[in-house]
Amino acid sequence: MTRFTISGAIDTYAKWFAQRFSWTGQYLPLFHLLLAGLVVLSASRLGLVIWQWDRVSAAAIVVSTFVQGIRADLILLGYLLVIPLAFAPLSAVRRLEKWWHLGVAWWASFALIFIVFMELATPQFIMQFDVRPNRLFIEYLSYPAEVFATLWNGFRLATLLSLFGTVVLGLTFHRVFVVSSAYATRWPAKRLLLSWPLVVLLVAFQIRSTMAHRPANPAMFALSGDALVNSLIINSPWSVLDAVYSLRKEANSSEIYGKFPHDQVFAQVKAAPWLKSYQFLSSELPTLHRQTPARQRTRPLNLVIVLEESMGATFVESLGGVPVTPELEKLKQDGWWFENLYATGTRSVRGIEAVIAGYPPTPARSVVKLSLAQQNFYTLALGLGKQGYHTEFVYGGEAHFDNMRSFFTGNGFQKVVDRRDMRPRFEGSWGASDEDLFDKSLERLQHLHTEGKPFFSVIFTSSNHEPFEFPDGKITLHEPNKQTVNNAVKYADYALGKFIQAAKKQAYWNDTLFLIVADHDNRVYGDSLVPIKKFHIPGLILGADMKQQRITTIASQIDLGPTLLSLMGVTSEHPMIGRDLASDSSSPGRALLQFDNYFAWVDDGGAVILRPGQPALLGEYDAGNGNLRFGAAAPTSTQVDRAMAHVILPSLLYREQRYRLPP
Repeated sequence: MTRFTISGAIDTYAKWFAQRFSWTGQYLPLFHLLLAGLVVLSASRLGLVIWQWDRVSAAAIVVSTFVQGIRADLILLGYLLVIPLAFAPLSAVRRLEKWWHLGVAWWASFALIFIVFMELATPQFIMQFDVRPNRLFIEYLSYPAEVFATLWNGFRLATLLSLFGTVVLGLTFHRVFVVSSAYATRWPAKRLLLSWPLVVLLVAFQIRSTMAHRPANPAMFALSGDALVNSLIINSPWSVLDAVYSLRKEANSSEIYGKFPHDQVFAQVKAAPWLKSYQFLSSELPTLHRQTPARQRTRPLNLVIVLEESMGATFVESLGGVPVTPELEKLKQDGWWFENLYATGTRSVRGIEAVIAGYPPTPARSVVKLSLAQQNFYTLALGLGKQGYHTEFVYGGEAHFDNMRSFFTGNGFQKVVDRRDMRPRFEGSWGASDEDLFDKSLERLQHLHTEGKPFFSVIFTSSNHEPFEFPDGKITLHEPNKQTVNNAVKYADYALGKFIQAAKKQAYWNDTLFLIVADHDNRVYGDSLVPIKKFHIPGLILGADMKQQRITTIASQIDLGPTLLSLMGVTSEHPMIGRDLASDSSSPGRALLQFDNYFAWVDDGGAVILRPGQPALLGEYDAGNGNLRFGAAAPTSTQVDRAMAHVILPSLLYREQRYRLPP
C-alpha cells in the first residue's frame, strides 16, 4: 500500500499536469502560472461576491462581474508573464534551459504568492474601506508599526491565517513548478524560436484586452454606481499595482513653484470679491459654503451640459477664429454668450474637472485620473444627486477612457451611457458620431422627463478629434480634404445645431438649462511661454427663460458651476471657489491656466506666470492678437501670493481629501 504524503501528492499532481499539457513544451510553467492564477483569482472573487451578495445583486451585474472579472485577471496575468516570456528563447539552448526553468519557477512562485497575499488581505481591507486594496493600501505601508498594531489588535486571527496560508501556498506553488518543469516536454530549438513571436503577440493582446482605440484599464470595469461592486470585478493585485503607478505620477504637485504658508492659502482664496460675502461652514472643509441662487424658482431647473471636444475660440468667427461654427453663432442669440471664457488646461480631463467639479488646475494630473478623487469628491452630480436629481453621463466613445467612468460613477453620476449602449449609423476611431450621440441623448432626456424627476446630464462629444472622422454628405466642406480639423469642427457644430433644434421642440425645454462649452481648444501651440490665446473657448447658456446677454468679463471654466446653480434656482452647499456670474457678470474677473509646468493667473492687469524653481513673471497680454509680452517689471508680492494660493489650494484639498460635502 502506497503511503500518502503531502509532498508525494504535490509531485503526483505536478507530473500529471506536465503530461496532460505536454503540448505546451517549454512554455509549460508559464501556462501553469496562467491557469493557477485564474483559479485563485476566480475563487477569491466568488467568495467576495457571495459575501457581498446583497450589493452585487442590487447592482444587477452578477454575470458581468464574473465575465469581466476573468478579463481583468487575464490582463494582470499577462503582465506577470511578460518578463519570463521575454527570456524564453534561452530555453532553446540546452546549457541554459535548466536555469531558465529554475528562474521561471521562482518568478511564478513569487507571482502567485503576491496574488494570494493580496486576495487574502482583501476582506479585511473591504471591512475598513468598503473597496478592494488601493492607494491607501500602499500609503499605509509607510506606517508599519501602526498597521501591524491595527491588524494584530483588530484582525489577529485573520492576519495569522492569511500569513500562514500565503507561506504554505507559496511553498506548494514552488514545489509544483519545479517538479512540473522537470517533466516538461522539450521542443526543438527551431520550433521554440518560431513560436516565440506568436506567443509574445498573444500575451500582448491579452494585456491590451480590446481592439478598441485605447487599451483596457481599471476604469473600464466600473460598470455600476457602487464603488465596491466595481472593485470586485477587477482583482486586488491589479488594483494595487495601478495605485503604485498613479502615485508615481502624482509627485508633480503645486509645491514646484516654491514654498507658501499653508495657513495663508485659504485666506487668500476667500478674499476674492465673489467669495467675501459667503459664510464658510467648516474648518475641516475650508471652501465649503452655502450659495443662495440669484434666481428664485418654485422648482429648480434641469441641467444639461454639452462638453464639446476641442471646440475652442480658434473655430468661432465672432471670437476671432475660423468661420466653421455657424450653428453656434446662431444659437448665441438665444442666451448668455461668454466672450472671454478660458479653459483651465489643454486636456479633456482638465476641462471635465473644471466644468463638472469646479476644481482649479494643478501641475499634477487631473483629479479625474487620481486615486484619492475616485470617491466622495465633489461634482455637480454629487451635489444635485443629494437634492433628488437623476444624474448621468453620455459619451459616444469608451467611457473608461481617461478614467472617466470610474471618476463619474464614484462621484455622483448614477448612470453612464457610452458606445456600448448605442447603435450608431456612423462610427469612427473615437466611437459614435456626434449625431448618433445626440440622438441617444435626446432619447435619454425624453426618458428622464417622463420619469418626472429633475435631471442633470453631461454629454461629451468626440467627432472633433483626430483623425477627424465623420459621415459623408452632412456639411459643405470648409476645405477640400475632408479629414481636417476645420471640417470636423463644422460637422460637430452641425450636429450640435440639430440637437438644440430638436430639444427646443420638447416639453422639457422650458424647464431645462443648457450649457454648451468646450473642454479646451485643439492642439495648443505658439511660441509664447503660456499660449493664452489657445485657452480661449466659447461658452453659451440657453434654454428655459434665458435671454440674450453678452458676458464680457474674463471668466474661467471653474465659474460655470456656481453660475449654473444660481440660474437653476438651486440653493446648495458646495466647495467650489468659482464666481457666480448670475449675481455679478460685469465686475473684473480672472482666469486660471495650467500649461505644462507653468501656472498663469490672467486678469485685466496682465498675466502672472509661476515657474518651477524660478521667479514669477509679469506679462502684458493682448487678447486681440494673442501676444504675451514681458517687460522689466516684476509682479508685486500681492500678485504672486494670490497666484500661489490658487495653485496650492487644489493640491491641498486633494491630498487632504477636503474637496467634498459633509457626511
